[in-house]
Amino acid sequence: MNADWLHALEEKLTRLKDRGSFRQLVPTSEAALPWLTRENCRLLNLASNNYLGIADSKEFIERTEQLASSYAIGSTASRLIIGNHPLYEEAEYELTKWKKTEAALIFGSGYMANVGIISSIVGRGDAVFSDKLNHASIVDGCQLSRADHLRFRHNDMDHLETLLQKSPHKQKLIVVDALFSMDGDHANLHDLVTLKERYGAILMVDEAHSGGVYGATGGGLVEELGLNDRVDIQMGTFSKALGSYGGYVAGAKPFIEYLLNHARSLIFTTALPPYIVASHLAALQIVQEQPWRREKVQVLGERLRNGLEQLGFSLCGSESYIVPVLIGNNHDLLLVSESLQAAGIAAIPVRPPTVPRGEGRIRLTVTASHTEEDIDWAIEQFQRLPLVGRRELTP
Repeated sequence: MNADWLHALEEKLTRLKDRGSFRQLVPTSEAALPWLTRENCRLLNLASNNYLGIADSKEFIERTEQLASSYAIGSTASRLIIGNHPLYEEAEYELTKWKKTEAALIFGSGYMANVGIISSIVGRGDAVFSDKLNHASIVDGCQLSRADHLRFRHNDMDHLETLLQKSPHKQKLIVVDALFSMDGDHANLHDLVTLKERYGAILMVDEAHSGGVYGATGGGLVEELGLNDRVDIQMGTFSKALGSYGGYVAGAKPFIEYLLNHARSLIFTTALPPYIVASHLAALQIVQEQPWRREKVQVLGERLRNGLEQLGFSLCGSESYIVPVLIGNNHDLLLVSESLQAAGIAAIPVRPPTVPRGEGRIRLTVTASHTEEDIDWAIEQFQRLPLVGRRELTP
């Protein structure tokens, strides 16, 4: 064992601890439920991305088991090696209907989808225009593509247009999150569509945190705004509102066929197990049959935002069921997180580099499994906190 190497790693870990940036895994059970168990404590779960409450639904589990009961556990190889499992064909067909596109393709995860899509469709000599608050998987896809990576200020359409005007690149890709996972606000999709058409760009929208909750059928923010025919690429995940695991992309048939031949994160990885793909089908059925789930999570999200705003907390412009409570420096952030856990709330501190330095926050998420009483109780616990993070004391 290389002792010098291990010593250097230990020094780096010590610096992380000194900055309050050290991360570690915490044993947790019942994480799909509205109340979870951590270190023998029962905590209100305001940390889950299970927005529609599907993951813990008995109906979801039963439908999945019924669809997958006759199949093996493992898929045994990549889809292009072993062949395409029948459940994939069914799930991707349902995705095309749901997303109102010509074709769709399932990836092993949302991260793999973003990395595979972006690095396949742009390269050296091209340009990617990416919102500064886009998810890390988008950033990594841009870097792996070797295209010029041009970041525009968050939701700043004037800045984006300036970059597009100056761009000499033949191929231009604009990519944004539909719902930003750390701020809880929406992308300006109408303006983005206008700019992409004006400058001959491709527009890719990541619906990871909005898919399932927005739109008449839960198809996402693109559906809600009636932009299905004007957005070139719709990417999303099954691991959040849809309660399962995996990623997907939907778009024109030539684009999907191109990915099948170029997306390395699809070609060179083992396919998802049949059980997981069966869960995709079950989730797509439930999200379209039960609109009450998305209606409830929106109402509860508004209830939480209103309550915390009345207490003087800054919520980073949130307009959704993702409710970030801005605290600031890591020291104060960790104190608030510990206080909330002691009060009975599982509320996760989000620190740099996930968010900009000095903008540490408690990221709260609401699900359809919560009750109004849960939300009101959570607001009461925030009211009992020290004034750290409230507007009147914010520098």
